[in-house]
Amino acid sequence: MKRLPIVATMMLMAAIASAQAPKSFTTVKELPITSVKNQFRSGTCWDFGTLGYLESEILRKSGKTYDLCEMFVVNKDYMDNATHYVRMHGFSQISEGGSCDDVVDVIRRYGICPEEAMPAPGSLTGDSLANFRVFFPELEREVSSIVWSEGKPELNRFTTEEQAPLRNKEPKQGWQESVQAVIDKYVGACPESFIYEGKAYTPKTFAESLGLDMDEYVSLTSFTHHPFNEWFVIEAPYKWRLKPSYNIPIDELMAVLDKALDAGYTVAWGGDVSGNFHRQECVAFLPDGIVPTQELRQEQWDNWTFTYDHVMLIYGKAVDEQGKPYYLVKNTWGESGPYKGIWYMSRDYIALNTTYIFLNRDALPQKLLKAVKCQ
Repeated sequence: MKRLPIVATMMLMAAIASAQAPKSFTTVKELPITSVKNQFRSGTCWDFGTLGYLESEILRKSGKTYDLCEMFVVNKDYMDNATHYVRMHGFSQISEGGSCDDVVDVIRRYGICPEEAMPAPGSLTGDSLANFRVFFPELEREVSSIVWSEGKPELNRFTTEEQAPLRNKEPKQGWQESVQAVIDKYVGACPESFIYEGKAYTPKTFAESLGLDMDEYVSLTSFTHHPFNEWFVIEAPYKWRLKPSYNIPIDELMAVLDKALDAGYTVAWGGDVSGNFHRQECVAFLPDGIVPTQELRQEQWDNWTFTYDHVMLIYGKAVDEQGKPYYLVKNTWGESGPYKGIWYMSRDYIALNTTYIFLNRDALPQKLLKAVKCQ
């Protein structure tokens, strides 16, 4: 238990040293991506990051550039989240957060639309400049009231006799309409049809026109509290859809990442950016002496040093002035920082702080591809 203060001290020293001596990088591999977007004041990196990934997939496949609508996904996903909450009798999470699986499920079930088919930026509280400071507390109150007559219990545990009077005997009648009204008010109603480049679409027909197959994508992870070479649902608060990831050793996972980039495939990344990350410089690396082993990953996951708090897009490789490997990473906070929305994250940092990677299964080695197809 004495290890954490030492690690924290080393991280602080590295941050001070980095602030004094900005790093320089040489690009080794850079794949095409679409423009950097801004999630603004919302917990929707999972949405912006995954749609950015799918936009890069379209670029890879067809060379076409699209600006897919994040708020369409938010609208559908938050309604699904509310439905899950009610079906779980309130023993679930109402959350701004999510994962790559949420976006894929929304597109598979409901389709998608281009950015221009939803309300224009600034015309609502939210939209592409997403400010959820007012929206989400209102949504949370509305969804909670469906289940709890006197407010949600402070602790999310099975109901005791003392808590029993708080729960409604049944969900409020017409709750779907009231929840949908709150969502539509802040992020806009999803269009039933629209015109794009002179052609009429529904969200489903537009999704079909993009050339994407939502069944092509797979989530890979690396933890020892579940067996390797098996599927499991990562126990993280924002993964409420309970979609499984395939578990492999960290060295194999990093090899998959490298080979995918080398073969021309970008990779969506879910992981932790609250550790040794220098926000002003948009550079992330580990302190000297920290080695990203399988054991350290597990230890830091179990003691909450390492969490799942961000989703971004890995689209290339670089080296620093000492020849150490880094990845080019597209963030979702607008064109901020010295690299205008791009981060440089060291290979060691990614190895230690990755919750999962999400990619096209065609980028996988043949043996792993065969294994994941058995799901």
